[in-house]
Amino acid sequence: MLVKKSAYGFNPFEAKTPCYIVDEDLLEKNLEVLASVRERAGCKILLALKCFAMFSTFPQLARKLDGVCASSPHEARLGREEFGKEVHTFAAAYSESDIGELCETSDHIVFNSFAQLDNFRPVIHEFCFGEGRTIDIALRINPEHSEGAVPIYDPCSPGSRLGIRRDHFEPDNLDGVIGLHWHNLCEQDADCLERTIAAVESRFADVLPRMKYVNFGGGHHITREGYDVDLLVDLIVRFKEKWDVDVYLEPGEAVALNSGFLVATVLDVTEADMPVVIMDSAVPCHMPDVIEMPYRPHIVGSGEAGEKAWTCRIGGPSCLAGDVAGEYSFDAPLKTGDRLVFTDMAIYSMVKTNTFNGIQLPSICLFNSKDETIRVVREFGYDDFKNRLS
Repeated sequence: MLVKKSAYGFNPFEAKTPCYIVDEDLLEKNLEVLASVRERAGCKILLALKCFAMFSTFPQLARKLDGVCASSPHEARLGREEFGKEVHTFAAAYSESDIGELCETSDHIVFNSFAQLDNFRPVIHEFCFGEGRTIDIALRINPEHSEGAVPIYDPCSPGSRLGIRRDHFEPDNLDGVIGLHWHNLCEQDADCLERTIAAVESRFADVLPRMKYVNFGGGHHITREGYDVDLLVDLIVRFKEKWDVDVYLEPGEAVALNSGFLVATVLDVTEADMPVVIMDSAVPCHMPDVIEMPYRPHIVGSGEAGEKAWTCRIGGPSCLAGDVAGEYSFDAPLKTGDRLVFTDMAIYSMVKTNTFNGIQLPSICLFNSKDETIRVVREFGYDDFKNRLS
């Protein structure tokens, strides 16, 4: 066995690979941190479905969180049907059919422009009047303050299509608008939020008092070791008192950070410029952020290239030349049948999988440390591949 069970709780040989395994106890530890922030700061916290949408865990998450934020009619419907609490929806733009569906599923709809607001505000008002329910309307603003290091993940980068800049904001066109939303962080600490709040206050000080709530967006790495939770709580409390508004956060990563694994099996070990390990998990299909971000995921029991006795390159079975997770070292050479356990694979993994090359999608499992069982929640097969095509 490549790595011992004690390294993460479960026995990787008890699972059919490839598979995602989410540890319910690790998920609960994150929820306890978030629940503490909610209580201390008096804010609301939403699950960002774009990051983690494993709805079999929603009953557990709903005990500590206030709802979900969605980016499409499908996500909003999933949140309405499976989470059962508040549903907030934002997209860069909506079609008429989108709005029709979202009126059925969303409690809050956030617009990215005044043109879209003008177009769909009457539709929402008419729906609410006819159905006797309320849908709150908000606007996404662009603080024009970048904290992100990677341009593709920076909503405030030059030319960004996300959020209304102050120069284009229409303060006399806020009929029915009760909230503001921004998002500019990515895996960052509370000091980045502090600077962002200052930027928002400098640009929208005349608008904030007219709002009922403000959504600070996501990217807050609240559950990461070393995150300054005290500063976050202080920022929220001060902002609420200063502007007399409610505050929402919508983290995705913080909810499921370090709670999931991707387990793969070594299929072959070949020689090229260095030993090359082929596993049964395809990087572009099962962990596309490795290529898109890009980053090198950690494998339990591994080191950096050259750090341990044996160094290799690890990749998947697809025909893409770039189907490579990275270069790793191990105490001993890998061999066919060994299991590889990639860490932090609950976030931006299941939501991004694809069937390029017809590669088998990983099964989805839950691990319960109390009885040390791995429960398969969902398996995928040929029909899942075929039914996406025509």
